[in-house]
Amino acid sequence: MAWILLLVAGLFEVVWAYSMKLSNGFTHPTYSIVTIVTMTASFGLLSVAMRTLPLGTAYTVWTGIGAIGAFIVGIVFLGEQIGPMRIGAAVLIVGGLVLMKLSAH
Repeated sequence: MAWILLLVAGLFEVVWAYSMKLSNGFTHPTYSIVTIVTMTASFGLLSVAMRTLPLGTAYTVWTGIGAIGAFIVGIVFLGEQIGPMRIGAAVLIVGGLVLMKLSAH
């Protein structure tokens, strides 16, 4: 169950990062509210997952999901550049996540 909560927390992290970008420095109220609500949900679910999972594993997976998710959202929805070095960095992050998951007790 902790892994599911951690996955959902990571997905909320992607949402809040994207909505923060769209809030334009918290000048758009709707996106600002979405940012604050999803950020709170993300941190809350992370804290519950950390009751069971090791700190290093939980935090690394959470930030990794957020990083890869934001990378994909940036490319798909914001037209950000995609290049070999960025793809290589994303592959390394995913590899680290897999290793963290495999090393968790």
